[in-house]
Order: sequence, then structure tokens, then C-alpha cells
Amino acid sequence: MGSIRKIAATLFAAAALPTAAGAATLGGFYYAVQYDYREFFSIADGKTFQVILAGNPFPGMNPDDVARQLLPQMQAAKPPPNLTFTYDKPVELPHPYYRLYLIADSANDLEAYGVCASGNIRFKPSTPGRMYLFAIYCRNELALSQTTAWTNASGPSDPAVGQLFRELFATMFTNSPALMPKSSPMMR
Repeated sequence: MGSIRKIAATLFAAAALPTAAGAATLGGFYYAVQYDYREFFSIADGKTFQVILAGNPFPGMNPDDVARQLLPQMQAAKPPPNLTFTYDKPVELPHPYYRLYLIADSANDLEAYGVCASGNIRFKPSTPGRMYLFAIYCRNELALSQTTAWTNASGPSDPAVGQLFRELFATMFTNSPALMPKSSPMMR
């Protein structure tokens, strides 16, 4: 009986290995008190949404080619509003100015608020075969949400990259009721 359990456990582990190998890992996440999914939905639904890709997640490749190949991966994994991701900077900066920073191989001590306020970014050396992103959703100088994500990937068209974006966007733009602003009868 014990050997049957060992065989079953081995088969289960072998079946789960391809899933685990392609899965993305998300680091800690943070949401500002001002984060509100309904605000994100209203500013992004039916509109373009700027992504600022800083650094090159695949240093062995041409950064323009990487950026071009990542955009369809992001679009396929986009969050629920009917938005279109774009790298294009607005001709005139809107107010409020919403954008998503995706920073490849960011310095370990890089702070989201500094990035939103100044756009200053620092990097660390990359790890070959690993895509590492620090994602920051900004409104003007305020970081509304942030997280890190990484996965092993051979290039921008690797299916693991699409999985990373699906998990990353679900975290960055969550519609969790726990994060919805609450109205208080004391505030009336």
C-alpha cells in the first residue's frame, strides 16, 4: 500500500512540475489608502493607458524588439476594463496623470513614490533567463499600487511572460472589496 502512495505522489508531482515551472512569482504588494479600483476602471475603460517600460528585461535582445513583443503579451493579459496599453507619452500631460511603470531589474532599494514623483530609476544587474519587474501604478506623484514579479523566460514571446502579466495585472489592479473606500456615518 505504501508503494502505491509513493507512485501516486511521484506522478502527481511530475504532473504539477510544468505548471510550477511556468508560474510567475509575485513579491509583496502595497496599496495606498487612495487606491480605488473604480477610479482605475473609469479612467481606463475604452481608453489608452500608458505603460512606461524602463530597462530591458531581456538584455541579450534589442530593447526595441523586446518592447514591441511585450505589448501584445500585456494586451492579452490586460485587466477587466476595455483598455489599450500604449508606450506613447501623451502630447500634453493630463491631470491627473495615470501610468504604469514596469521597471526591469530595478535596484533593490528603489522606492515607488520616488519613481512616480520624479521618474528617476536605478537598476541592478540582470539574471540571465529571468524576467524581473517592479510594477508601479501612479496617479500624478502618488504610487497607488506596487509589486514585484519574476519568472524564468527565454524571451518576450515565452508563455511564462504572458502568465506573469496575468498575475501581475490581477494584483496591481485588484477589485477586492477589502480595498474599496468605506463611507462612514461619522463623515456626514
